[in-house]
Order: sequence, then structure tokens, then C-alpha cells
Amino acid sequence: MGLPCIHCGEDCGNHPIIWDDKPFCCNGCSTVYQILNQNKLSKYYDIQPMSGIKVEQVDLGDKYAYIENEEIKEKLLDFSDGGISKITLFIPTIHCASCIWLLENLYTLNPNIITSSVNFPKKIVSITFKDDHISLRQVVELLVSIHYVPEITLDQLDKKDSSISERSLLLKIGISGFSFMNVMLYNFPEYLPGGDELSNMFTRFFGIMSLILALPVVIYCANDYYLSAYKGLKHKMVNIDVPITLGIVTLFLQSTYEVITANGIGYMDSLIGLVLFLLIGKWYQGKTYQALSFERDYKSYFPVAVTKVMDGNTETLPLSKLKLSDRILIRNQEIIPADSLLLKGDANIDYSFVTGESIPVSKKIGESIFAGGRQVGSSIEIEVVKDVEQSYLTQLWNQDSSGTKSQAQLVSIINRVSEYFTVIILLIATIAAVYWLIFDPSLALFAFTSVLIIACPCALALTVPFTFGSTMRQFGRRGFYLKNTDVIEKLRKIDTIIFDKTGTITINSTMKSQFIGSQLSNDQLSSIKALAYNSSHPLSATIAESIKISNSSNQTVKNYKEIPSLGISGEVNGVQINMGSSKFVTGKDDMNPNSTNVYVFMGDRVLGYFKIENSYRKGLVDVIAALSKKFALFLLSGDNEAERNNLAPLFGSESNLKFNQSPADKMDFVSKQKSLGNKVLMIGDGLNDAGALMESDVGLTIADDIYSFSPACDGIIESSKFEKLPDFINFTKTSILIVILSFIISFIYNFIGLFFAVQGNLSPLIAAILMPISSVSVVAFATFSISTLSKRLIS
Repeated sequence: MGLPCIHCGEDCGNHPIIWDDKPFCCNGCSTVYQILNQNKLSKYYDIQPMSGIKVEQVDLGDKYAYIENEEIKEKLLDFSDGGISKITLFIPTIHCASCIWLLENLYTLNPNIITSSVNFPKKIVSITFKDDHISLRQVVELLVSIHYVPEITLDQLDKKDSSISERSLLLKIGISGFSFMNVMLYNFPEYLPGGDELSNMFTRFFGIMSLILALPVVIYCANDYYLSAYKGLKHKMVNIDVPITLGIVTLFLQSTYEVITANGIGYMDSLIGLVLFLLIGKWYQGKTYQALSFERDYKSYFPVAVTKVMDGNTETLPLSKLKLSDRILIRNQEIIPADSLLLKGDANIDYSFVTGESIPVSKKIGESIFAGGRQVGSSIEIEVVKDVEQSYLTQLWNQDSSGTKSQAQLVSIINRVSEYFTVIILLIATIAAVYWLIFDPSLALFAFTSVLIIACPCALALTVPFTFGSTMRQFGRRGFYLKNTDVIEKLRKIDTIIFDKTGTITINSTMKSQFIGSQLSNDQLSSIKALAYNSSHPLSATIAESIKISNSSNQTVKNYKEIPSLGISGEVNGVQINMGSSKFVTGKDDMNPNSTNVYVFMGDRVLGYFKIENSYRKGLVDVIAALSKKFALFLLSGDNEAERNNLAPLFGSESNLKFNQSPADKMDFVSKQKSLGNKVLMIGDGLNDAGALMESDVGLTIADDIYSFSPACDGIIESSKFEKLPDFINFTKTSILIVILSFIISFIYNFIGLFFAVQGNLSPLIAAILMPISSVSVVAFATFSISTLSKRLIS
């Protein structure tokens, strides 16, 4: 082990870069350290030791030239006027306090940056700068130079401002809260003994003030409930918002009548409190991690622009203007934006996100390259043969034949219950009014309004959003993020679970290697590692990583060659070494075609081969064992059958393992299971799972980085929390039980309240006071129960 890098903490190896008597692992780290010190930002290292981000010093060239395109720049900028511009960028590598501190001190790196602020949960930075002194491209390149690389994708150009609806909801909550606190103050004497002794002048004044404050709440804050009720009635449905609307209107009319006729102060406090609690419940239900996206398509994956080659020159143009027959340049690690033909260069295409297979595929001149692949290696030139919207990648996203998933059954049940509830309450209120009109007319309106107020279905309406909203938040705190509350109910009903293999139950970034053959000496291992270290191929990297020899960097590699799809060769300390496929090394076909093997030739003979196997996720055996007790389990994989013997004992039967499955095969298998009446949970991670995820009743993706790209889905689970999956699924049943118990509490309350209200023994004032108390009690019960039980049941 060498010295740790002062900037990023990584091992500097045997030949560290020294600056100011301090070791660095690369020129990039040294450069950033110098920048920070020259600009008096050395406190960056005091926040968290070794907190820097490793920087590769590369020539950016024209990589970000597309940002200078006026059409693209206009869509990216949040604001631009008077020489001042502002942009918000998503930076996935923001991970600690030092990142925040450095990014919020960008102005010291370039005085033309006015201010910068970081939103850590969303991993975004907002930068305001003087655009007549520093261009947007230069701002981005400044971030890249310190390795905070912004993720700029096509969907950002088309993104609509989804925060408008949230701001509107928060505004309504604010208005309702302000009115509620003030009206409670005006009504305070009414809650105390002797409140009826308050002079008529004060009573009338407080009543008028309450009415004024209630108007914006009734007219603006509650308008969504009126609209929902209207749409329901228009379609001959009585949804949950119909009785809520009826309760709001009844309270308002009764209170307005009392204020205008000087008969009292009304029940504006209960009315406003009802609306406030409903709005808070609505906000609480939808308040998930907003940085996560569950509705993603190819636009979230593609760049905003491409480099077009024409008559030997290059120009940058927006992806939307890419046409058939255009010749474009694809650099190392760039995405193929459309189905194309290879015209020039050595293409090694990484289709890991499309197919789940992490090993790059070599392409020859004239061969087809599908959209969604990533070029690994030198630059290539390709000719577009299909529009972006018609490419293979886009077709994968459009595999959802049904278009939308079915609505959760619980929502329909609540709407049916509320429909009968409303009819029954109206019937009871009308019977009570008619009865008292006959025997005591003075109590008729009294009884009618008391029944409607005490039996308002607010507690019923609040139960589901607060219970499921609390469940979603408890899940989120533990690394499991759901798209909406409907997913909770659907998860409770699943009886079949289908796993993808690569990246789902295995770890893409980690593979195991085992050498089979002659016993290798330390010198041989060192030479093999030195050769493998020169290749960026995943198999070479796996072999180099598996050999724990520290002096391989002293080995000299000469005449190094890498032949795509075959292997690598070179001389190490004068000894010829060939590594690669059996055909390349031995001249014969591989005798073990069901496994991934890298053969080794050294000197004058074949020493054997490295057998490469997947690394399974921590806790996989326990997860499968727990789930197999309650669910039918299947595995679908686009890979070969190399792992069949390892996986068959886990899944119970080889018939439950399906290999060499195309994306269409996976979707068809899910569809077949559903046709048999099974409720299917599909768990995947790659684009090749997109159709199956959408076809399933519930689709979950496993993500090493929850903010990075993943297919459209119903939920995202952090890979580190995979072993808690059975606990999450089981807890959905607990959530439904709490909903049922909350319903029972609500119905018991309504029954007792109605018993007194129909007799005329319950004044509308007392009814209005009891109504929010019932709502608060149900909300408190649901929230407390979910919080307490989640700590016990989700380990």
C-alpha cells in the first residue's frame, strides 16, 4: 500500500505525484488541491477528512460545445436578463458536507459567479453568474474540472414545471392555517364557561371577521374538492369528495346565516379546520422524495445534443434535429442516440443498461448498432438509420400494452362506502328534520345540521392518505421509495415475484474470478495483473482486481495489443502473454460455453483459465428463503445459463429459472402469469426490464444510486436495503390493517354522534367541535401506529 492521496484519500501507489511535499494519486487531484489553496479554500479538507472527489485530468475539447447552441442554452437557463443568468444543474456526485461547502464557494474559483446554492436531498446546485464575462459552457466546464460533473439530459429540455401544483397546495395550506389560527382566537370565548355573556357587539364583530377569513378558504382553498365532487356526479358517481363538499357547504351556510342574523358566531373554526386538515393530508400523502423520478423514458438517458460530421468538419446540433443518414461522432462513454451503422473506428458497445449484460460487444464496419448502447474506447463515426423516436431503445419503453395500471381496489371501496355513507346520512338528517318539524319545529334545522356536521366523513377521508402517507415516509427513511399510495395496496395482494438476474440479484460492478489450471506463482500472477491492468474491459478489470499482488506496477509491458471480442496480448519482462477467449488463446472452441472464461497463455503453454462469476447481493439467500414461504418465485435473465447450478437450489426448481430471455420474452412471461390470475411483482434494474416492469401489477427497480437513471417503475429500493425487501412487503399488510381499524374508529364515532344528534341533544357547536377532534384522533392513531410498528417490524 502506498501513501493516501491528500485530496481524495485513494492509494497513491508506488509513484505518487508530489506537490508542496504532499502526495496525490493523479494530476487531477493535485490540480484541484492547488486551486483550492490558491483561492484560500483549504478549509474544504477540515469538514470531512479525505472528502475530496477523485478527479481525472482530461482535455474536455468540444464535449460541452453543444451548450453554446442558443436553442439549447435558452431551455437550460432558469433566467437570463441584464447580463445575469441562472441555471440549476443536477450533480449526482454531491455526497457530503465538503461538497456543499465547495460548491457554495464557487465564486472564489471564478469571480464572475455571483452566488451558488446546493439542495442536498435533490443533489442540485443553483448558480447565478455574469453571462457577459463567463459563458454557460465555461460554468459547466468549471464544475467538470473539479469533478462535479452535471448530468444534462434530453428530458431537462422538455421538463414542465411540476412544482406549480405543489406551490398552489402549500399556498392553500398557508391561507387555511392563517385563517384557522385567527378564527380560533375569535371563537375562544365560546369555548369557555360564560362565553355566552359576551356582548352582542363583540359577538357580531368576531362573527363578521370569521366570515371574512373563511371566504378565501371556502372559495379558493377547498375548490379542488368541489371540482372532484362535480366530476364524480357528472359521471353519476358519488365519490368521497361529495360528502366532504356537502359538509363544507352546510357548515358555511349555517355559520353565515347565524352571523348575518346576529344569532351567533357560527362554526367557521370547524369549517376552516376541516379544510386545513384535508389539505395537510393531501400534502402529506404526496410528499415523497421529489428528486426521485418514477416516470422515466429515453429522454432521461439521452444527451441533449450530438456532434454531426459533415465534409470533414463537425458541428453541434440538438438531438431533436438529428435526421436519417446524418453522420455523427460518438466519443468514449457517450450514448448512441439512434439505431445506426458503424462507418469508422473500433466500436465496443456497452449494452449493460439495454440488455443487462455488462460485457461490451465489438462491432465491425457496416454492422448495426442499437440506440442506448455506450461506446467504450476511442471515438467512432456512425450513420443514423432510424429516427430517435423509432429506435430499438424507444420501442422498449413503449412495450406497455395496457397503457395504465389498474386503480387500487381500496380507492374504489372508499368511494363506494362514501356513496352509501352520503345517502344514509342525508336520509337520517332528512328523517330527523321531518320528525322535529312535526313535534318541535324549533329543533328541525338544529337536528338536520347537527347530523350533517357530526357525520361529516372527514375522518374517513383522512384515514387512507395519512396512513399510506406515513407508510411511504417510513419506507423512504429506510431506503424504499414508492411512486404513490396505490402501490402499498397492490403490494399487499401480490402472490408471485419475478426477479431479473443481472444487476438485480447480482452486483454489476463486482464479479468474482477463480483460476482453474496450473498453480500460478507470484511472478506469474504479477505479470498477468500487469497485462490485465492495461485493459479497460470489465473482465480484465475483474482479473486485475482479484490478484492481490502489489508489485505489478513494476512490471514493464511491451507490444501491448487489444483485439476486440478476442483478447489482449503483450510482453511482460520479456515473456509473451495472451489472455482472452479460448479461440484466441488455444485456437479451439471453449469446452465450457455456459460460463464466462478468460484463458491465459504464458511463454510456451496455456496455463488455464479464469472463470468469471457474478457476485450476489448481500442477504440474497435469506431474502429468497423468506419470500419463498409466501410467494411463487421466478428468475428471468437475458444471460446464458452459467449461473443455473448456483441459483436452482435457491429458487427451488430449475423450471422457475428462465435464461436467454429477450425483453419481449420477459414481458410475455409476466403477461402469462397475470392471465393465470396471479398478482405479479417484477423486480429489475435495466432497460431490458422496462416492458415487464410496466406489464406487472407492481414494478420495482433496484438502484445503487437512487438518483441515477432507472426504468419507469412503481418503486425504487436502494441496493443496500435489498435484504429488507420481505419486511417491506409484509408491512403493507400492517398498513391495510391500520386503515381498517381507523375506519372502525371513525364509524363508532359517527354512530355515537348520530345517536345524540337525531334527538336534538347535540348543538351544532358541540358537533362542530367534536368533528375535528374525531379527525385529529384518527390521524394521530394512524400516524403513531405506523411510526411505532415500522420500528418493530422493519428491522
